[in-house]
Amino acid sequence: MINEQYVETIIRVAEGDASIARVLREICALTGEVRAGALELVGAHLRTHAAGADVLQCVLALREDAVARRIAERLGPPAG
Repeated sequence: MINEQYVETIIRVAEGDASIARVLREICALTGEVRAGALELVGAHLRTHAAGADVLQCVLALREDAVARRIAERLGPPAG
């Protein structure tokens, strides 16, 4: 389980960068099953590019429904 401080850090970063916020809104709006599948692909891609452990941990955290819900509540729905 990811702690609240970690989720707050993700949200603060997104609030400071519109492109990150936009991607997180889209990811968090997906159903849990679809989000998990999409993030599995993202994680695999990132591992081939030797992404840092912190980036992979963030991708893993986004798979959790509670985390996605909390981020969606703070950032709002995707545009469109």
